[in-house]
Amino acid sequence: MKINLIETLPKRLKPIAKFIAMQESDKELAMTRLGQDIATNWVPKMPFARTFADAADVTTMEFSENIWVYFGPKLIGEKLFRKLYSKKLDKTLQKMVSTTAEQLLNEKNEHARTLMPIKAAIAISALAIPLGEYALSFAKNIFTLKVFKQSDFNNIANLDKKNKVKKETPEQQKRVKDSAKKHIKLAGGLFAGCLALSALLATRGKNSKFLNTISEALLAPGNKIFRKNIKRATSFNKYFSLDFANNNGKLGLSRGQLTACVVAGFFGYTGAAKDRGKQNMLEVLFRYPLVGFYVITGSEMFEKGFKSILKRKSSYKNIIGKNLEVPKLSQLSDLAEKLAAQKGTTVESEFKRLFKQKSTIVLAPFLFSIGFMGLFVAGVSRYFTQYRYNKEKAGRLEG
Repeated sequence: MKINLIETLPKRLKPIAKFIAMQESDKELAMTRLGQDIATNWVPKMPFARTFADAADVTTMEFSENIWVYFGPKLIGEKLFRKLYSKKLDKTLQKMVSTTAEQLLNEKNEHARTLMPIKAAIAISALAIPLGEYALSFAKNIFTLKVFKQSDFNNIANLDKKNKVKKETPEQQKRVKDSAKKHIKLAGGLFAGCLALSALLATRGKNSKFLNTISEALLAPGNKIFRKNIKRATSFNKYFSLDFANNNGKLGLSRGQLTACVVAGFFGYTGAAKDRGKQNMLEVLFRYPLVGFYVITGSEMFEKGFKSILKRKSSYKNIIGKNLEVPKLSQLSDLAEKLAAQKGTTVESEFKRLFKQKSTIVLAPFLFSIGFMGLFVAGVSRYFTQYRYNKEKAGRLEG
């Protein structure tokens, strides 16, 4: 019977092994990502909460948007619209719906003309995710107004420390409430338009060259723009395609859809912040571009850069491959056995060494997310908000 080498690790390392195993598991991937985002985005912000209303404000937004973004693709794309729009396809084509549009086009698949409009219809229906992301910021304004009777960010964040009683006019609160309702209705109207277009693509796309072209442009825009350069096309598709990722035959959130969520979130955050006052708007403009960039590509750049640095060390040559690939935790046992046979050492010692290296590769980016993108950005943005408010108030008093 093969020994479970994880059991040979010291007790202090076993929780790390569980964390890595959970991160790499194909099961409950959305739940894992949700937990990571809560740990890196919500937890670090709580020490900097300025009031209970501010803490509730942040908590409501972080949990609702993360649940929506990470569970939305499975519910909307996989469970609902995939079943709805692909039910008339034969079983072979139904399975191929998860194949990426880029792969279908690059391989010149004979079924591409049939599948592309169906895939586009599902992807456009899934624009409910970024549109929902947009609407959540305005829903948060209504929540704070309903629960705490506050609509002015200066009051929510308690920026005026000396003025304990902060009254808000009914006119101001009504303006914030009406604006929030208007933008939520706008998101709903846009989604209704998306549903109409998706239905058209699903029912008429196969027999329409024009609709097929639209489908390709939405799902693989890089293939349209960079027809003779596959590398550039792939790079462009990665960040701007509305197509789902192929998650072991199921539809999963893609980097392009994540980009759409970040962009929609930017307009939602800034619009809702503008309604609540200048300081809220400036705080969002300081923080969101940094966080948005990190979510879309910054985290990936950091991980690649970190692995590139480690790869230069001879001790990491066995665990970091030529293209910076790193074996999964489940693959370390076989690698440890191979190295032990080559070096004449014990499998346990080789596994422990590989595990420590694996832990460094996984935990460093995670801790960076908590430390810099979480604690540092939250702390600095709140400090400058208070600084700007104090300076503006001093200027008013002098005037």
